[in-house]
Amino acid sequence: MAATCPKCGGKLKLTDWRPNCPHCGVNMVYYGMEERLLLDADKAEAEHARTQPRIDRLKAAFVGSKLAIARIVFSVLPIAALFLPIAKFAFKAPYVGYEGSVNAISIYNLVSSHLDFDSLFSMLGSKVMGPMFIFYAVSLVCLLLSAVGVLLHLIFLTLACSPKGKQRNYGFGIANIVLVIVSIVMFFLFSGKVTALFPSVVTASSVGIGAYLYLALLIASFVVDVICFTKGIEVKYKPCFVGNIPADEYFQLVKDGVPLDQIRAVMAERTAAKEAEEAKKAAEEAAAKAAEEEKEAAAVQ
Repeated sequence: MAATCPKCGGKLKLTDWRPNCPHCGVNMVYYGMEERLLLDADKAEAEHARTQPRIDRLKAAFVGSKLAIARIVFSVLPIAALFLPIAKFAFKAPYVGYEGSVNAISIYNLVSSHLDFDSLFSMLGSKVMGPMFIFYAVSLVCLLLSAVGVLLHLIFLTLACSPKGKQRNYGFGIANIVLVIVSIVMFFLFSGKVTALFPSVVTASSVGIGAYLYLALLIASFVVDVICFTKGIEVKYKPCFVGNIPADEYFQLVKDGVPLDQIRAVMAERTAAKEAEEAKKAAEEAAAKAAEEEKEAAAVQ
């Protein structure tokens, strides 16, 4: 397809390598550059106007009020509780014995390096040990899922002031609490069965203080979340303009299909009004400063 002049539409030959059109003489390189620059400026300002409300909501979700800051603190505290003793276990057998507690670090070490999945699956299939270790496996999985849920809840706090922030936060909060309750119940069942099956070997098997504190802090975090959404956190939106037209008004003009030249006319009108207002304000400040200087000069004399 042959190239054409952007102004007159005349066809260009391969030999027409000069920047000026051979038909109308316009410089084709710079023709319409001002309009293209204006369009690029409008696109940049429109994109900023779309992004700025998200930034405003993010700021409000984290530091929008004292409750928002308290929500972050209560969302982090459950993670700290996992480093306390979650469960206590002790057994004695010939030539071997163990007594200690389990927390997040020991669970991580167990899952990452010392957990033999083949032995675990074979044990789950055992008629004697299977039901008991199903309770143990469910308890461990629920605890791990709740820890992941706490981290996700903390990450998604950035979107707490978004349209679906309330449903998302409530979903994570309720799911985490339910998972921890199931984990504790399953460990109680496991503990009861293993103690009944090996009464002379297993000397202690109980839920530690860390698990109860973890559950209590999850409930407290959920309560703070409910209070935040009940009282509400004010989002202070920063005014955005496109060509000195308020962003909402500009997007409405574009949506209504208003021609670009009319939008440009509105922009020019608003720009002129803004410049006149700024000039008036500068003149008033200059007059006030001059009057103050005259007063000071009169006082000196």
